[in-house]
Formats: sequence, C-alpha cells, structure tokens
Amino acid sequence: MNKKKPQPTSAKSNAQSKGKSPAGSAKSGASKAPAVPGATFKSIAENRKAKHNYEVLDSIECGLVLHGSEVKSLRNGRCSIEEAYARFKDGELWLVDCEIDEYRQATLWNHPTKRMRKLLLHRRELHRFAVRAKERGLTLIPLRVYFTDRAVAKCVIALCKGRKVHDKREVLKKADARREIDRALKQRTKRL
Repeated sequence: MNKKKPQPTSAKSNAQSKGKSPAGSAKSGASKAPAVPGATFKSIAENRKAKHNYEVLDSIECGLVLHGSEVKSLRNGRCSIEEAYARFKDGELWLVDCEIDEYRQATLWNHPTKRMRKLLLHRRELHRFAVRAKERGLTLIPLRVYFTDRAVAKCVIALCKGRKVHDKREVLKKADARREIDRALKQRTKRL
C-alpha cells in the first residue's frame, strides 16, 4: 500500500507553496485596494494629473475587455491613461484613448494601441453613472488601471468636474495651509 503524506494546511505553508510571503502580503508594487478590505492589487497605470485638474465627485471600479496581447503588455506595465476618458455609446461604457503598447512577441496577432475598449459594469451601476454623466460640465476620467489579486484587469472610472485655474490655486493654498498646521502640531507635541 502506497500511502500519501497529508499536505500541510497552515496559512504559512500555503503561502510559501504559492510563492508568497507568510504574512500574506503581495510582491513589491502591490498595496491595499480601497474597495475590498484585505484584497491586494498591482498598479499598472495611474492618472496623477486627474485629481489636480478635476474635482472627483464619484468613482466606480470596472472590468476591462482586453485581447491576449493587451494583457501581456499590461503585465509589463506598458499602459498610459493620461489622455484617456470614458464615453457612453449604444448603452455601454467605453474607454477611449487609453494607450496600451504593442506586445513585441505577439507579432501577427498584435492589437491596435489606441482602440476603444469596453468597460464592464452591472446594468444598475451603468444606468446610475449614465444619468449623472449627462449633466453639463461632468466627464468620466480613468484614475487607475490595475490587476487584482486574482489577476483580473480593472479600471477605476471617476465622475469629475473640471477645475478652473483659480480653483486649482485655491486647492493648493488649502493643502499648504494644512501642511503648515500639521508641522506646527508635530513640533508642539515634540516639545511637550
């Protein structure tokens, strides 16, 4: 009789067998996702100018419909969403002007770099965002593209209102004042 050894079931050994650290933390470059507690994600692209140029009113996480070569290129971090925006067309939400570089090894089966990519949402969420996005002066901007811990590509789309130049200056003044107050409080607590 050939008996098999029972497999260890501790969290430490499971994490080691999957190539993760025992604490359950992900590899470098991953951090906590705000939407799901305990979930990790690997950030691919982030629109840093969006929070400066726009006032973010609401945001939602969407799935992305991608080709195989696009997924490989995203894994290499070859994506730019600086000029991208989302648009409603025929009752669906599409990501426009998101540039995903070609994957060199795909050769014949490569994808176009700037094509419209469908965003996946529940119908209820799609309807709620569609109604609000049609208001005057509001736009849909991608804030981040990332892989979840299950290796699913996701995109965070934000409903934004554009800021004028004087609004941007006001925000910067408030941030500076907040920093000064925090510094003064830290110095005061060190003295006590």
